[in-house]
Amino acid sequence: MSAHDISARAGAEPAAVPAARRPAIADPVPVGIAGFAMTTFILSCVNAGFFGGAKSGLMVLGLAIFYGGIVQLLAGLWAFARGETFVAVAFCSYGGGFWLSYYFLVWFVAPKLSPSIAGQAVGLYLVGWAIFTFYMTIAALKTNAAVLWVFITLTATYVLLVFAEFGYATTSLTNIGGYVGITCGVTAWYVAFAHVTNATFGRELIPTWPLARA
Repeated sequence: MSAHDISARAGAEPAAVPAARRPAIADPVPVGIAGFAMTTFILSCVNAGFFGGAKSGLMVLGLAIFYGGIVQLLAGLWAFARGETFVAVAFCSYGGGFWLSYYFLVWFVAPKLSPSIAGQAVGLYLVGWAIFTFYMTIAALKTNAAVLWVFITLTATYVLLVFAEFGYATTSLTNIGGYVGITCGVTAWYVAFAHVTNATFGRELIPTWPLARA
């Protein structure tokens, strides 16, 4: 066999198939929505009147900075890197946008406002978040039922708290908003649980009920 024949046979061998690689960035949903869930749950327990009610409200600020704020913001940035627009907008907005600004509002801004306008100012702040959450709820119609329920209950929570801050049955609506917010937080925890469990086992064990896509 000549050197030419050996070269020809070598060239005919099929090229090696590269092994499938895992995404460079893991799914950010479990950690992002878990941060949202825990912070929302704790604040909503306060709004519902548990653990001393408004007097214990400062206990949520640590979560607002770190788990609900910074961790969720980082999860949103990871989602941008993965090309997941809805997830990125949600996490960056509620993490870096809502929870970090909530900390600054409670700790730095609100104490400097006169009591006569503090409620109106906080109410206006919540109006903006209610509007944002409402249109994110529309976008969530293309995700799954669990995520959609998170946004429906979150929208309802904001609306109830808006009316409470504007002085309409303040105590009652704040408490009701707290209970609705607890529902939101628990549902968000369920979404986090489903994502991390299904990803770990490599198959769907915990359903989230994907919505029909047009």
